[in-house]
Amino acid sequence: MINPVLETIGNTPLVKLQKINPYSHIDIYVKLEFFNPSGSIKDRIVNHIINDAIETGQLIKGGVIIENTSGNTGAAVAMNAAIRGYKAILTMPDKVSIEKQNALKAFGAEVVVCPTSAAPDSPEHYVNKARSLATETPNSFMLNQYDNKKNPEAHYKSTGPEIWKQTDGKVTHFVAAGSTGGTISGIGQYLKDQNSTIKNIMPDPFGSIYYEYFKTGVEPEPEENTYQVEGVGEDHIAHAMDFSVVDEMYQFTDQDAFGMARKLAQEEGIFGGGTGGANVWAAIKLASTLKEPAVIVTVIPDNGVKYMSKFYNDQWMLDQGHTL
Repeated sequence: MINPVLETIGNTPLVKLQKINPYSHIDIYVKLEFFNPSGSIKDRIVNHIINDAIETGQLIKGGVIIENTSGNTGAAVAMNAAIRGYKAILTMPDKVSIEKQNALKAFGAEVVVCPTSAAPDSPEHYVNKARSLATETPNSFMLNQYDNKKNPEAHYKSTGPEIWKQTDGKVTHFVAAGSTGGTISGIGQYLKDQNSTIKNIMPDPFGSIYYEYFKTGVEPEPEENTYQVEGVGEDHIAHAMDFSVVDEMYQFTDQDAFGMARKLAQEEGIFGGGTGGANVWAAIKLASTLKEPAVIVTVIPDNGVKYMSKFYNDQWMLDQGHTL
């Protein structure tokens, strides 16, 4: 029997922006992924990967699930582990909000916080820390979300078909930022398989290597992590990311992401995270370039409750040099 909580994953609402889209000939829809039970889009990939791991014997009864996370995947893992009776150990960079850290602990997970400044080849980098823990821990299973093809497959099988059905096949553009790349890769591929003229646009924060890699095909040396938005951008190329489905990339600032997230809450009543803000910022930027009618779809990956101590806090915004 499937657990009733896990049965609530997916089939999230798709709603049309009413106020902040200034282009009357363009419809912009946002998929509210915070309706998933742990509060984010990551429930989809985690449940899909864990189901596969159990079926293939990679995850055994009494085992330990280990993963590196910027918070949302960790919450999905911790919830899934609590429901199924597994232990969860999760590593995360220290820039992750305290709300996200505490959510993992609330589900009973063990949390290992690593320095955001750690280089990709450092043993203290949160990805490498998770790998070493997986090597050292008996009966452990690591989701490996950055390189696991089951990540985009989850979106190809669930989120993509939902968007296609909810728009009656009228979607013309899809917008999603990425870190593992699972969302843009899986949904983007599904939509192109239905209609090859659909365009996929990926916003990427200044400081991430993805934009330069997309434009040049050369992996640049990673910069010191300078952007504050969580869960998007990267300092290494994730193998779950399929650049071939991306038609264009835009670069955005923290101000772009946080300002739009706050605007969404105040004018649309949509209380999402910084990635959702970046996605909608990019959707509106895209709309400004389109002369013909279009249907743009993007996602609000998680809930704004996870960022109350950060960009929803006026003083924090001002302290960081951002405008309200």
